[in-house]
Amino acid sequence: MEVILAKSAGFCFGVNNVLKTIFQLIEKKEKPVYTFGPVIHNEQMVNYLEEQGVVTLNDIDEIEKIKDNNVNLIIRAHGIPPYDYNKLKTYGNLSVIDRTCPYVQKIHKLVRKKYEDGYKIIITGDAKHPEVIGINGECEDNAIIIDKPEDIDNIGELSGKICVVSQTTFNQNKWEKLISMLKEKCKDAEFYNTICNSTIVRQKEAEEIAKKVDMMIVIGGKNSSNTSKLYEICKMYCNETYKIETVGELPPININKIKKIGITAGASTPDWIIKEVLQKMEELNRQSQTQNQMQANIESQEPEQEINFAEALESSFMKINSGEIVKGTVFKISNEGVIVDLGGKYEGTIPPDELSDDPYYNPKENLKVGQEIEVLVLRVNDSEADVILSKKRADVIRGWDILEKAFEDKTPVRARVMEIVNGGVMAIAYGIKIFIPASQLSDRYVKNLNEYLKQIVTIRILDFDRRKKKIVGSQRVILEEQKELLAKELWSSIEVGKVYKGKVKSFTNYGAFVDIGGVEGLLHISEISWKKIKHPSEVLRIGEEIEVKVLDFDKEKKKISLGYKKPADDPWKTVAQKYYIGDVVKGKVVRIVPFGCFVQFDEALDGLVHISQISNKRIAKPEEVLMVGQEVAAKIIEMDIENKRIGLSIKEVNPIDPGTNTDEADNSQHASGEEEIPTEHKEELSGTIGEALKGKIDLKNIEE
Repeated sequence: MEVILAKSAGFCFGVNNVLKTIFQLIEKKEKPVYTFGPVIHNEQMVNYLEEQGVVTLNDIDEIEKIKDNNVNLIIRAHGIPPYDYNKLKTYGNLSVIDRTCPYVQKIHKLVRKKYEDGYKIIITGDAKHPEVIGINGECEDNAIIIDKPEDIDNIGELSGKICVVSQTTFNQNKWEKLISMLKEKCKDAEFYNTICNSTIVRQKEAEEIAKKVDMMIVIGGKNSSNTSKLYEICKMYCNETYKIETVGELPPININKIKKIGITAGASTPDWIIKEVLQKMEELNRQSQTQNQMQANIESQEPEQEINFAEALESSFMKINSGEIVKGTVFKISNEGVIVDLGGKYEGTIPPDELSDDPYYNPKENLKVGQEIEVLVLRVNDSEADVILSKKRADVIRGWDILEKAFEDKTPVRARVMEIVNGGVMAIAYGIKIFIPASQLSDRYVKNLNEYLKQIVTIRILDFDRRKKKIVGSQRVILEEQKELLAKELWSSIEVGKVYKGKVKSFTNYGAFVDIGGVEGLLHISEISWKKIKHPSEVLRIGEEIEVKVLDFDKEKKKISLGYKKPADDPWKTVAQKYYIGDVVKGKVVRIVPFGCFVQFDEALDGLVHISQISNKRIAKPEEVLMVGQEVAAKIIEMDIENKRIGLSIKEVNPIDPGTNTDEADNSQHASGEEEIPTEHKEELSGTIGEALKGKIDLKNIEE
């Protein structure tokens, strides 16, 4: 039979704190010790305290009878109403020691402030519980107290400012249900979930265990509110749930039927009672053996030692000291820091500046609720349950051991690059700085180290010196090893036509190099796009992931030719449907060759205009009448789809003859007010030579 014990079972911080104070006072033996009400809802503990001389006074009237006595009076973790507290101050001989739980004190302050500001107070909890009575006293006993949905129905109309708080041990699921109902009834209410974090952890853990066991045992006092809440939660998920106060109240357990038992305990349950229950479970496990074996075991077994009450109580107190590294569970993550549950007895806070030395560290990304972490205790204030923790300092202390082991075992380490330094970069791992030389950052030359700033790198530690606090790391060796393994795998399975996912690594004028898994292949510029491009950067980006196909490879020379443009995008597949011989198309001269020019008339198509199809007159070179970039109209005179050739003619549409520019001619003919350009040679003489000889014409006026 498997037994699952809740980690959070046993005393909470408030109970732990008040009992520790009482036992310290008993040990000093200076004054008699009294308590205002039972300090704990556990009959066995109360009886034990009475045996030690501790006297319980249940109300202010009983206390008034000893007001002139020189005694210690302990206010329990539940707290008391302010009017009772003020009265105690008038009893001069009493030494009042307030051990109200710090979480309860916070609720008192909140309710007092809101009530003074004119808010109506609503408390979710048990109206007869001493904690609720004490909180209600902060608003002159005028709070509305609700414990179930029916209580909300009986409230009536609510208006004005409203503040809603909760008893610290209230059921989290009930709180959420009641709040949902109240939000519909009170639109402007302010809700404060004041359920103690350790209570939430305890309830959640009990729920998870109850879901997977055949029987659930909840240990706690009959009058313990938080024990009752645990019982309610467990009963929802495990029908065989039993609430007991001592081991003697355990129900009969059929060990043949019950294979898994869960155990949890309320915040007022001493550890020795939990231990007695566990011992009983061990006995039941032994009974599952045969009768003879059981008898033999009993005879051979040494009698169990009796539990020492005082020793068990002392062991139940969890001690946390400054300077210790302890384990805890992340309970809550917020901008104010991280709350860590330290075993259900304490909870501590990691301030934001104690999380990490990494300025880019984000707790919401790096931590998860429920995750176990190690922290260094910076400060403990028992009276206020204030425990300040540091993760980054614990990381540094543990970090040297972790990094030394990583160095010895040659295991990879993840680090974040923090700054550029002379000769390389400085990274941080486990709160410790690691130098990475520039030559060890990558398996290729790095021009700009700034590219690595803020980046996470995986490194191997090459040099470790704890005395000098010097660590040198390399990402290059990791990359080279990975590349070697990938390359080996790739060369063993490469085939022509196989498609790979690759990353663009670099450009040249004739193409791009793509890493397809440890090996870089050449993607020629002609295989990048169906349209003409001058540089790979017109289509691709460095670092871009693309799919490429193997066109050819040479294992001996370690060369691979790749293709990127897809057959489905081939523009020649649709040419026959889009264009026909005789169509006139408009395009741009993209290239001039001695025998003609190429005109692009589609995004990825161009045709050849032979030199004989440019002009009506004979020209020696296309450049006599054309230039790259010039827009022209041409007729399709030939189409060879199979060989991907198209022949064009400019002269059949608008021939371009030497010495003329079609656009300028058209413009000059239609320009108004300009001299008409003659189309044939014509001479007009204003005089003859004979007339000049006769003196009729002044030769000086004739222009040469």
